[in-house]
Amino acid sequence: MRTQVAIIGAGPAGLALGRLLEQAGIDAVIIERRSAEHVLSRIRAGVLEQGSAELLTAIGAGARMAAEGIVHDGAAISFDGDPLRIDFADLIGRRVTVYGQTEITRDLMDLRQKTGAQSIYEADDVEVLDFDGTAPKVRFTRNGQTHELACDFIAGCDGYHGVCRASVPDGAITTFERVYPFGWLGILVDQPPVADELIYVHHRRGFALCSQRSHSRSRYYLQVGTEEKVADWSDDRFWDELRRRLAPETAESLKTGPSIEKSIAPLRSFVAEPVRFGRLMLAGDAAHIVPPTGAKGLNMAIHDVGVLADALMEHYCDRSKAGLDAYSQRVVANTWRAERFSWWMTQLLHTFPETDIFGQRIQRADFDYLAGSRHAQQSLAENYTGLRPQATQGQISPRTKSSAV
Repeated sequence: MRTQVAIIGAGPAGLALGRLLEQAGIDAVIIERRSAEHVLSRIRAGVLEQGSAELLTAIGAGARMAAEGIVHDGAAISFDGDPLRIDFADLIGRRVTVYGQTEITRDLMDLRQKTGAQSIYEADDVEVLDFDGTAPKVRFTRNGQTHELACDFIAGCDGYHGVCRASVPDGAITTFERVYPFGWLGILVDQPPVADELIYVHHRRGFALCSQRSHSRSRYYLQVGTEEKVADWSDDRFWDELRRRLAPETAESLKTGPSIEKSIAPLRSFVAEPVRFGRLMLAGDAAHIVPPTGAKGLNMAIHDVGVLADALMEHYCDRSKAGLDAYSQRVVANTWRAERFSWWMTQLLHTFPETDIFGQRIQRADFDYLAGSRHAQQSLAENYTGLRPQATQGQISPRTKSSAV
């Protein structure tokens, strides 16, 4: 077997990269260790920056998002009961779209199946080999048979626990990590959202978030200790605690019901540097993790594959290595910007066990400054909706398929 680009991982990052390359006439095979059904069963956030939504539309995966996604002009913050709305549209003229990551994955999968591009699911014992030379390859087993895929480049879109970053030699990579002393207990329920926009809540009992997946499906989160277990949280206990943290008028409007999914996600910040190793490039969660407070994770992955697709187009169509040489620098720079914003949102809105009265006053002063400064609100809006338009990254090239081969 041979291809130009081997993509490891069939999540949104890998699928979006595959589509970008397909439209540029670059052959790519996606290899995924899980089944397609398992990939679609993952429950993930779905707040898309404007640039991310534009990129998905540009690659032909935006029709259902346009019909079913919910465009938000702003978001709300409740700090100890004091409300503040950040009006993205008024402040900077940009918006976000709420559309579940599972639905994005489904749309990209359906598109890939429709075009006949190759994806290999349930690939066991995946190995990425010889990426420090000019002839990398991927070895895996499927149905008891060993297969080898020769390629020009390998894109590691296989997540935090994937094989790609783990295959980088010791000493070639530096990692930075901060593990937070709490997690998010999330619940999914088939009830209309409590508000038209997301509500971020700071409360002395802990952070809360009122999110949504559609007009009829809601997602709610509570900050909980790292020792907490899902089994200890009945639906009634969750709803009671959520009401305690919400402003009274919001709690009164809350529509509850039986959970259809419940889980606890730990929070961490993680960065790998660099993200290129010869002919292996990392993208998405393989390269970085952020707390979900700033809604950056999926958007960072889309940014990465847009940059990588552009670099590979330059390589194949223009015979230039400039994009590939700059790939790591561009991704890492964007990563730290997103990490900073996610860290700041997490610091502002969560209750930290070690925070004393001085720290509490600092949090309050931070919120008061935000509430009283249009410039501070513009900064938040700019970071939340995307620091710069992404539509120029990963745009479909007018080059023909023959020029890329």
